[in-house]
Formats: sequence, structure tokens, C-alpha cells
Amino acid sequence: MTTQIPVTMESLVVGRSARMKAVFEFLRVVGNSESTVLITGESGTGKEVTATLIHQSSRRKHHPFVAVSCALFSETLIESELFGHERGAFTDARQQKRGLLETADGGTVFLDEIGEMAPPLQAKLLRFLEEKTFKRVGGVVDIRVDVRVIAATNRTLEEEVKRGRFREDLYYRLNVLPIQLPPLRTRPDDIPALVHSFVDAYNREFRKRVGGVSGDAMRRLKTYGWPGNIRELRNAVERAMLLVEGDELTAEHFPVASTAGSRLTEAVDLPATGIDLEELERSLVVQALERSAWNQTRAATLLGLNRDQIRYRIEKFKLEKPAAT
Repeated sequence: MTTQIPVTMESLVVGRSARMKAVFEFLRVVGNSESTVLITGESGTGKEVTATLIHQSSRRKHHPFVAVSCALFSETLIESELFGHERGAFTDARQQKRGLLETADGGTVFLDEIGEMAPPLQAKLLRFLEEKTFKRVGGVVDIRVDVRVIAATNRTLEEEVKRGRFREDLYYRLNVLPIQLPPLRTRPDDIPALVHSFVDAYNREFRKRVGGVSGDAMRRLKTYGWPGNIRELRNAVERAMLLVEGDELTAEHFPVASTAGSRLTEAVDLPATGIDLEELERSLVVQALERSAWNQTRAATLLGLNRDQIRYRIEKFKLEKPAAT
């Protein structure tokens, strides 16, 4: 009989910094609980991987883990995906369909981008979380399942509640066990371990024998801001591994980190008299908006932010697009 080596959380998510060790410790506690979990963090920080770890460390690990992004479907489709539908419930409902909540009975449902869920569906989800029952779309019978819900978002739900876009009662029901994943730029000491793990993985996938990364390249990787977080770093290593012909990755294999990272460190110089950080942030947001002709997506990219984050700052600083002349 083959003996299986237990899979630990550290072997799935590389992170040796104090911030990530604190996350791992909290995950061990959360895994033994049955409460709902709300994972927050920027895009690319590993929210789905974290949800998977929670499931694998719980009593539900031998039951299904089902993930769905609330941003990928319309309101009608996501309701049908989650709760299922009865035959004839709508035009294309030619037969009864079991939803993900039924499919995951005994296991875990991961609701990614929960902040994108429409208010009517938020009410139905709240009822399920409180009563553990639901009705299929077009159905009249209550269905009871044993499912743990883990939700995730890169939005600030407290702000969404204040703006009336997210139900306050649902927010508190989801936020029983909150986990915030730190962005990669706040834990540069984790980058070498992450890079080496990606190199090992792509060595196997591409059948190469790259030994590692040069010292200069690693220094640049550690100083670059990584607005796309771990996902961007993984993609950068994949690209480098596809292009490399020797047995070492050098700075030239990482053009983004080689240029933007060095420019950033040379440009920032704290005056002896200090600065007003709030005013500096406002100035940078204004410059990005002006340079992008007020295209919020392009302005966000210039600042290493996503659209939600730059919208928050536009409202925070009460910025308005100048009238056309």
C-alpha cells in the first residue's frame, strides 16, 4: 500500500514572511471552524488558493469544493448556477437543474468576487446562510443542504455598504472570520521562495534545467511593485522560462522589473522636511487621470491599482473630470 505524504498549507502557498506566517496560523484555526469566511485582498493575492486550503484543512475535505465567480455571470445566470432551477422556470430551462449548493452538499462553496453580486441575489444568499435552505429558481420546495460558504472580494465591502451597493446584514453574516491577504509588494522577502517554486514548476512543465535566478535579477524582482501580485510574478517567471536558453534567469528575462522597478527607486527621494502623504497621493491620482484623458482603467494601470481602487480615490479626493472646452 502506498503511503501518502500529508499536504501542508506551507507546501501549497509559499510564504515565509511574518505577515504570511500569521495568515497560515489563522488558517489553521479557521479550518477547524464551520463559520463563514470572508477573504479580502487585491487581485492576484491568492484568494481562491486560500479558500482551497481552508477546505482541505477542514472536516469537509473529502467532500466537494465548488468555486464560482460572481463577476462572470449575469444576475439571472448566477442565481441559476447557485440555486439551480426547475423545468420551465425561464425560456431555456428545458429540464430541472441542480445548483452548485446542491452539488457541494457536505463540502464548501467558494463565492469569488462577492461584491459583484446583485442586491436581489444578496437577499437570497442571506436567507440561505441563516436558514440553510433555499428554493430553486421557479421552485416552491425548500431544499436543505450542509454547505460551508467562503466568500472573497477585492472590493472594500464597508464602503460598498455605505454606498448602498451591498447589504449590511449580509456583510456581517459573511464577515464572521475575516482574512486579509497582504499584497506582494508588502512582503518582498517572500519573492525569492515564490520565484524558486515557479522555476521548479516550469522546469518540470517545459522539461528544462534552469538552476535559478541571478542576484541582480532577484534584487530587481524584490524592488518592483507587482501591481498584479503573485499572479503577475508567476506570469513573469513563466515568460522568462519560455525565453531562457541557458541555465540561469537574468535581469534581461524580466523586462518589467528591469525598467519600472529601477525607475521607481531612482525617482522617489524623501525631502528632509518631509511630505504630506495624502496630498502626494492626490497629486499622483490627478496626474494619472490627466495623462490617461480620464480613462479610469488606464489611470489605474499607471498607478498599479485596479478600477475599484482608483474609483475609491476619485471619490475620496472629490475629483471631477474637467468640462470639455
